Amino acid sequence: MNRLTKRRAGVLLHPTSLPSEGDCGTLGDDAYKFVDFLEESGFTVWQTLPLGQPHGDASPYQCQSIHAGNTLLISLEKLVEHGCLNSEAFENQKPDESWEHYHQRILRCAFRQFRKQAPDETQQAYGEFLQANAHWLNDYALFRALKVAHGHRAWWEWGDKYQQRDPAALAVAKQRYVHEIAQTSFEQFIFFRQWNALKQYANQKGILLFGDMPIFVATDSVDVWIGRENFIVDERGRPNVVAGVPPDYFSETGQRWGNPHYNWVYMQANDFSWWKARLRSHQALFDVLRIDHFRGFEAYWEIPAHAPNAIQGRWVKAPGEALFDALHTVNNPMPLVAEDLGVITKEVNMLRKKYNIPGMKILQFAFDGGSTNPYLPHHHVKNSVIYTGTHDNNTTLGWFKSLSAAQQAHVCNYLNCQQNDMPWALNRAALASVSRLAILPLQDLLAKDADGRMNIPGVTEGNWRWRFQWSEIPDNLPACLRHLNELYARI
Repeated sequence: MNRLTKRRAGVLLHPTSLPSEGDCGTLGDDAYKFVDFLEESGFTVWQTLPLGQPHGDASPYQCQSIHAGNTLLISLEKLVEHGCLNSEAFENQKPDESWEHYHQRILRCAFRQFRKQAPDETQQAYGEFLQANAHWLNDYALFRALKVAHGHRAWWEWGDKYQQRDPAALAVAKQRYVHEIAQTSFEQFIFFRQWNALKQYANQKGILLFGDMPIFVATDSVDVWIGRENFIVDERGRPNVVAGVPPDYFSETGQRWGNPHYNWVYMQANDFSWWKARLRSHQALFDVLRIDHFRGFEAYWEIPAHAPNAIQGRWVKAPGEALFDALHTVNNPMPLVAEDLGVITKEVNMLRKKYNIPGMKILQFAFDGGSTNPYLPHHHVKNSVIYTGTHDNNTTLGWFKSLSAAQQAHVCNYLNCQQNDMPWALNRAALASVSRLAILPLQDLLAKDADGRMNIPGVTEGNWRWRFQWSEIPDNLPACLRHLNELYARI
């Protein structure tokens, strides 16, 4: 059932931005409190970023697996509540120990206790999880064990026997790292158990979980390591060409993401089974799914791997129609949303409309180019999702402050507001839009300045770290938001 056929509103917040005692938000009590905040405020959608296991830069768009979850999101407190960990196992964090190391150490304690004391029904659920997810989990657990054993270096730096996946070497590694492999499998079981519990809680309150799927995968991922036939790579698994986008709003030299491109010929010959498995994994996590960089399914920007930026790229056709025809055969299809920003052609729009997939409208993009700008509210259509800004944008207040005086005057003239009405004038414009779904970043509900920005595209340091505190939410905010959601028929 497509749940995007009625007017709704939601909030964009990645779980890592939730409050917690550590360096990263978790799926603990604060996640449930946030669901309560959404319900009280009249929102019925919680949008997150991808939930995969990131690398050291913490980017959720460059993950180590298309299936695995980010174990830093595991709530240690929930492990105690569910009997997987004794409260005595918690130790004071050592001054010379990072939160990540502390978190990992406690998870190892939890697994030891789990194997000794977990109830039979929990042990059975664990066994069923291992069996149901063996098609990806076995390879991923070995990948993680080898990555840790090699100092977290990329898989092509592990030596020829592992780089080329020599069967004898892998068999020895599975025995050598049997405990590490089991630990990773347990952590994935816990992640999905905690996420599913949170999703059930949200759904019971009428709140949909809205996920995000990057179109591409990281080169340093288990997916490329074990499935090189799916990608355009050389005999050693390194990309010949990489993904990105040409010069645009965010960058004069474009964006060179560095992800390998797909071997679409091979994938299509195999009835897109890789993509079907990927979609099924996301169906287990979310009620709605945004597909990042949708235009790459019609044509993608191909950059020579040796190029320092994205300027030298070219557009190459992709088999989007064949792919979506195949994906429509997957059971229980969930509603999809297309991230259709950037250089959008008639062909891209035709592909999206053929499958009735709503696109995105970004209000921060609306105020240049005159009255014909397609992001202006008077051009919106019902089958779309309206945002003030996304995780890649500045906050609305930070964006507005960065404009020239003339640009600010133009925005205020269109919205019939004053300068000090920001960001609420844009928040209200999003909620008032005819777009069926309106998504507001929590930063804009809290009127955060540029220091609340989540990500700056093209910048590798300092992103994905923003957190909020409950003390920042005014007592009257939920009532004000509920009033607006009622006023604009989004409840």
